[in-house]
Amino acid sequence: MELEDQWWKGQLAADIYQALRYKELKLPSYKGQSPQLRFRRYFADLIAVISNHFRFCPAARHLAVYLLDLFMDRYDVTVQQLQVASSACLLLASKFEEKEDRVPKLETLNNLGCMSSINLVLTKQGLLHMELLLLKTFDWNLYLPTAAHFIEYYMSVGVQDGDLHDGWPMSSLEKTKLYMVKYADYFLEVSLQGHMTVML
Repeated sequence: MELEDQWWKGQLAADIYQALRYKELKLPSYKGQSPQLRFRRYFADLIAVISNHFRFCPAARHLAVYLLDLFMDRYDVTVQQLQVASSACLLLASKFEEKEDRVPKLETLNNLGCMSSINLVLTKQGLLHMELLLLKTFDWNLYLPTAAHFIEYYMSVGVQDGDLHDGWPMSSLEKTKLYMVKYADYFLEVSLQGHMTVML
């Protein structure tokens, strides 16, 4: 099962990578023209905070923010509806990317400090309604690759034995890989903050 979680290490890595790239070319377009764009960073941060609390994988976090971006592009809703939508995006993304036992329950979400600080109490009916609206919006397709879906593959092929730096062999392949991981993770998280990075 662990190898399935690390597809970039398996025999089918090149095929899976090509399938992801193909799917990436067909992603719904993000225009960044939401009437609520000024709230985007706040809700992206909220998704990141909740995602970090539950230790979700980066793919779930990035998918949730991408779903929210696309939703905001298509609908003009209230801030309260955006609060529910951001939670529903994270729940859908966690259901798609995480194992079933890692998907948070409604009561657990409502008990989070960040939820009570914004006076948000999610109801089962409200959340199910929003999840259904989101699924209909995306034609029931959550297979939407983000940068987080590619990062491990690129890191596995990014530095190899025999690579050169300024024409010379690298002094420490492991040290180079550590720096690459550090900065890749950093830029991956920074990319969640700005709506313009979604369009790059």
